[in-house]
Amino acid sequence: MTFPLFHRPGAIVFLDDDQAYLEMLAMVLPRQWNVKLYLRPQTCINHLQQEPPLCEADAWAQQEMIDQWRAGNPLIPQILRYWATHTERFGLTRVCVFDYAMPGMDGLQALGELTDWQGGRILLTGQADEHVAVSAFNRGLIDQFIAKQTPDISQHLISVVQRMLTQPQMRHSQIWRSALTQPQHALLQVPSVGRQLASLASTHWIEHVLIGQPFGILGMDTDGRVSWLQLESASGLADLAELAESQGMKATAADDIRSGRTLVDLELQQALGQTGPARLMPAFSIGHEGTLLAALFPVELAASLPGLTGYSHWLKKHGQRTVQD
Repeated sequence: MTFPLFHRPGAIVFLDDDQAYLEMLAMVLPRQWNVKLYLRPQTCINHLQQEPPLCEADAWAQQEMIDQWRAGNPLIPQILRYWATHTERFGLTRVCVFDYAMPGMDGLQALGELTDWQGGRILLTGQADEHVAVSAFNRGLIDQFIAKQTPDISQHLISVVQRMLTQPQMRHSQIWRSALTQPQHALLQVPSVGRQLASLASTHWIEHVLIGQPFGILGMDTDGRVSWLQLESASGLADLAELAESQGMKATAADDIRSGRTLVDLELQQALGQTGPARLMPAFSIGHEGTLLAALFPVELAASLPGLTGYSHWLKKHGQRTVQD
């Protein structure tokens, strides 16, 4: 699998002319989702048509971080400031689910109005409309279609949406790919590495960014706690041990690094401008090939940043599930 270099939660929009169906979705969809429910196509279209400029501004904010990094400014402090100040990022829609059979304007016509909107598109169909959905899928107008008569449709819908939410966002991937070296990128293409990183990410964080200097993943959990998964190629352990010794660490500690038993957070501290004692954490292998190791470090400094409150806090303020006309 391809591990997403950049991931964050976003809104899921549902459009259906059946209010009872929307109210049922409000109850059964995962509580950690930011769900928007629309009864009228034009209201939903108007909402989504306002998003492309916001998405463009968000992408430029990320590109600016890369440009500043090329100018010599470390990425980790920039990402932390971005998380603290760009809280509107959680409201941007990742996936929309439109019912096909609606009076006045069907789901495909409604999707056709979203010429500049780049999120995932799912069409809900009746049995008689399946040929329409197949044709729309083949023409690239939708990413997925689901028949409403599917057994246990709610769980099936949740599974499909969740899969789309975990897929890499192409524009963001292109931006953050430029912060990696070719050898780093090659390590991430190993299937077992991608699978294990995906498992770690889903366990620890609600959003993350993978960078190359230093090499690792900066992630934040749903409550706003930040941690750093340091990544180190097996071939780079000797250099890391030498750096540790040059910073005054004992020979036994350097030997543990050199042998892959521990990793040290010196590069993280340098990026954050910290001068405290370096921390050692147990290292573990990523993937089956033994070419990549990792260690997880908490980033306590992030707790002092105003505005860095996390997704759950934002969702409590913005995630009310009411059907909108």
